[in-house]
Parts: sequence; structure tokens; C-alpha cells
Amino acid sequence: MKTICLAITAAFCITLAGCASTTNDSVSGVKRSQFMLLPASSVDTMSSQAYTETLKEAQTKKTLNVDKAMVDRVRGISNKLIAQVGVFRPDAVNWKWEVNVEKNDQLNAYCMPGGKIMVLSGLVEKINATDDELGAVIGHEIAHALREHGRERMSQAYVQQFGLQALAGFATGTTGAVAVQAAGMGSQLFFSLPNGREQEREADKMGLELAARAGYNPDAAVTLWQKMSAQSNGAPPEFLSTHPASENRIADLKALAPKVRPLYVAAKAKK
Repeated sequence: MKTICLAITAAFCITLAGCASTTNDSVSGVKRSQFMLLPASSVDTMSSQAYTETLKEAQTKKTLNVDKAMVDRVRGISNKLIAQVGVFRPDAVNWKWEVNVEKNDQLNAYCMPGGKIMVLSGLVEKINATDDELGAVIGHEIAHALREHGRERMSQAYVQQFGLQALAGFATGTTGAVAVQAAGMGSQLFFSLPNGREQEREADKMGLELAARAGYNPDAAVTLWQKMSAQSNGAPPEFLSTHPASENRIADLKALAPKVRPLYVAAKAKK
């Protein structure tokens, strides 16, 4: 009984310690407290390894950064967005950001924990995306990384998979083989676990603000989702399989646009 009580107490303490918002509050109003059990350094390492493997595979297939004009365009837009991340979290300014483009017909893009961005060429070509629209979608993905939604999903999955004993083990330093097993799940969990609705709403809000601060028209987020939805043809594109577009989502973006438009106007005035 004493052991059980100690385990519950340890689990309770680490649960409290692992609950905090990863980003500063701003115009977009994102400040939800998050459950973060797994260390950020571990998640970043796993993500970096997975990203490196993705690059190697694309290089082998000769699909990595094959269109210089597109790569320069995507990197230029991404760099303008990255320049604004300090508003939400100053430490992200010093992340080892990386931006690449893979020749792939899928409509998809992602930003892994720690700032590893990948844009698939289909996202640019199939919807004839404008710079403003690319700013919206890349901003959305960067927001996921800033909010550490990947680590949050992985932390939740860890507790569901390994339970109270593993949670207490983190507090007492006795996780042993269970921790090793969990670490092996890292990149698999990142790609297989879809973002929750609240995480998507947060990425929409922060991404819109990030894009506006970088000088991209916030109204483009609406046209982006409309174009993406039009590509469905009965089955959602890869990007929309975990990023559901809906009337509610578009309505939320339209409602937020006026709040961030002054940031867009100010950014444009500086140019």
C-alpha cells in the first residue's frame, strides 16, 4: 500500500510539474496549459533523427530540393515567419531551423519539433498557392512546433500506453526498460497521432498571427482552406486528413483576421 501511495504521489507531482503553456500569450489569445511529460530535448532528438532519415530517403529518390526556384521561394517565406517566432517564445529564435522541399504530388507540409520544416511540392503546385497562402500554411505548421503539440501528443500517448507506474518512474528515476521502449515510439507517435481539435485551433490562431506579423495577408488563410477543400474529390487530401477544414474553421479564421490585420498593415508599412 505504501508503494502504491508513493507512486500516486510521485505521479501527481510530476503531472503538476508537466502542466504549463509553452508559449507567451499574444493577440491570438492562445494560453492553454499543456501536459508535457517527456523532456523537450528527447523529443527534439527523436524528431531530428526522423527528419534526417526523411532527407536521406528523398535524396536517394532524387526528390529533395530539385526545383531551385520553388525551394528559394519556400525558404524565403519560411524565414520571414521564423523571424517572428520570438513573440511567442524567445528560445525558438535559436532553434536549428531547417527548410526543405520534396518533389511529391501530395498536398502536405509539416514542421517537426525543434523547427524542421518540410513542404511537399504538390501543396504549391496543385492549388497554385500564392505567397500569402503559403505563409498561412507554413505559419500554421510552425505554430504546431512552437506549441510543442508533438511532445504533448507523445506525452499523452506515453501515459496511456505505460500508465501510472511509468509516470511515477519518471519522478523517481526508475523507468528502466519502459522508458527505453517509450523512446523508441518517438517519431512513430509524432507522425501517427493526429493533432486534436484544440491543437488545430491553436495552430490556426497562432499561425494567422505569425503570418500577419511577417507581412502575409491574413485573409489568405481562408482562400487556402477553400482551395484545399476543393481538391478533395470525395477523399480528403493528405494534409486535410489530420487538418480538417470546416465551415466552423473558416468562420473562426474570418473572425480572427480583423484582430491581426493591424499587424499585417504594420509589417507591410516597414517594407
